[in-house]
Amino acid sequence: MFVKARMTPNPVTVTPDVSVSEAFSIMKERQFRRIPVVQGGKLIGIVTEKELQQVSPSKATSLSVFELNYLLEKTTIKDAMSKDPITVQDDDLIEKAALLMRTNKVGALPVMHGDKLVGIITESDIFDAFIDTMGFRNPGVRLDLCLRDPGGDIPAVTQVISQAGGKISHLTMYGDGELVVRISEERSEAVIKALTDVGFLK
Repeated sequence: MFVKARMTPNPVTVTPDVSVSEAFSIMKERQFRRIPVVQGGKLIGIVTEKELQQVSPSKATSLSVFELNYLLEKTTIKDAMSKDPITVQDDDLIEKAALLMRTNKVGALPVMHGDKLVGIITESDIFDAFIDTMGFRNPGVRLDLCLRDPGGDIPAVTQVISQAGGKISHLTMYGDGELVVRISEERSEAVIKALTDVGFLK
């Protein structure tokens, strides 16, 4: 699965001279937690809600509402943003995006096509991809099989399921020999019995 299949295309962006106040408004209205920063059509940074809060006056300040609003209007994105953000290409595998997020402890990555910003992918997108890969949102029956010889056993498993009249909707292999199969509810009892009879299910 490629990043472009899960990213949000044509993301909302801001320029570095946008005020913190305006950026807060955009995030609240669009329910965002971060926004890419562009200048002259080029990605130069990304700003998060947390970074905006860090450059905003403390709630414990003695400043008046008018003074607070003035400071928020005067302070711009360039004072808060992270410069030269980590990015991913739209034709990179989604696993690479997940690894980059995990390694660098970030919740989102701007997505590039060459040097052009074309999207943004978030940790929520990664979670959704995982859920869909496992077929968790789909009706059906999940089977967990422990295989001794995955290379040889997987074809055998699919053959047993097919011969029992079952239909596979999702199939995922884990490195420790665990095969997760989701089948349609129809004929599921026959499939379970067939897999149990040949030793794939205990």
